[in-house]
Amino acid sequence: MMSLQKLSGEWLEAKDAERDATERRRLIEDELVRLLEVQQTDEHTRKVEANPFTIKIACRINRKVDGDLAQEIAAENDMQDHLALLFRWKPELSMTAWNGVGDNVKQVFARAITATPGRPSFTITKDK
Repeated sequence: MMSLQKLSGEWLEAKDAERDATERRRLIEDELVRLLEVQQTDEHTRKVEANPFTIKIACRINRKVDGDLAQEIAAENDMQDHLALLFRWKPELSMTAWNGVGDNVKQVFARAITATPGRPSFTITKDK
């Protein structure tokens, strides 16, 4: 069985290697974008043969939706029927509000909530 000190040191080494590998990969990807003259202004997929490699580049556009504004626009234009068609709605639990209401309210909504344990996260630093 390994000691906490040994595991902590190995964890730090692994995190450093992971950070370095990610940085190196991103630099290589940036150079590929430049070399292949990838246009990043629209969504598309491109395949390039570089024997013995095949490079697939997928360009995406990230979109965020202001849910409140979308609902306002739908109401102003009598287009509420389009909301469910065009947008996915993802309710999230506000733990501050949840913890601030009475048990009677929690009991009513409890069956709509599934709670599962998450993976523990760690931050380990080395003293200098």
